[in-house]
Amino acid sequence: MQFKLVVLSALATLAAATGTPASQCNTGPVQCCDSVQSASEPSVATLLGLLGVAVQSVTGQVGVTCTPISVIGVGGNSCSAQPVCCQDNNFNGVVALGCTPVNLNL
Repeated sequence: MQFKLVVLSALATLAAATGTPASQCNTGPVQCCDSVQSASEPSVATLLGLLGVAVQSVTGQVGVTCTPISVIGVGGNSCSAQPVCCQDNNFNGVVALGCTPVNLNL
């Protein structure tokens, strides 16, 4: 289990390092999500089902447990998990759909 967490953390770091600049997120505020996964992952698919979202209709990644990051570059607004730009944030932070990693350092 710890190995899986290390791998996921490394992949999240790599994705954040190679993501698009946060300034190019035109779908709303950049989100900070506890995890970003495929909609087909069993736990995410179950969560989407509970929210009435058809897994087949989801494009891109799904952010889980997300909060908006309102101002980029200002102290106190950092993301220790996965910063993403998402197309659909209408689920009160439970999930965000159509997410792509962003780089907060650009």
